[in-house]
Amino acid sequence: MVTTPTISTAIEEEDFDASALPLDRYDEVPEGMEEVDGELVEKTGMTIEHGTTQTNLASEWKYYVRSSNQGGKAMTEVVCQTEKQKRRPDVAYLSAELIEQFGQPSVFPQSFPLIGEVASPKDSAEELFAKAREYLASGCQEVWLLFPENAIVIIITSEKSLIFTEAETVNTQTVLQGFSIPVAELFA
Repeated sequence: MVTTPTISTAIEEEDFDASALPLDRYDEVPEGMEEVDGELVEKTGMTIEHGTTQTNLASEWKYYVRSSNQGGKAMTEVVCQTEKQKRRPDVAYLSAELIEQFGQPSVFPQSFPLIGEVASPKDSAEELFAKAREYLASGCQEVWLLFPENAIVIIITSEKSLIFTEAETVNTQTVLQGFSIPVAELFA
């Protein structure tokens, strides 16, 4: 009997460096990461307040999608391809028409039509506004920037930017027509 030796190519978990993966060879971006400027970058800085706001927005969009019969899906932390990189928005809405057109790939081939980004203490306003512009240039129609520490929502579309404070009710501008919610409830 002849035996052939096997060579193990296993990599110890502590030796694995996800940022060294060539991104163009992979359809998926590892959980909790985004591709930024060709590098895998871990999303960090999320707090309980951040997570609560993310959950509140996703839940409200999901409930509205069902109750209004507009179809589609509200999701959290799913990957989309912008013109520049692969992003993982905090909250996203995908219309029924786009699901029919593209299916449900592991990386959606464009920005989602409606995106919510929740500011964490480590996020700079400049970075969030740049990310909103990137989404809008890649098929997104409306971006919500939520600032839990100040109870402010900024909505950005290609035509306008609006600011809503804690005492106001925020409403969608172009996607999920008819959706509105008191800002205070988003941050409750």
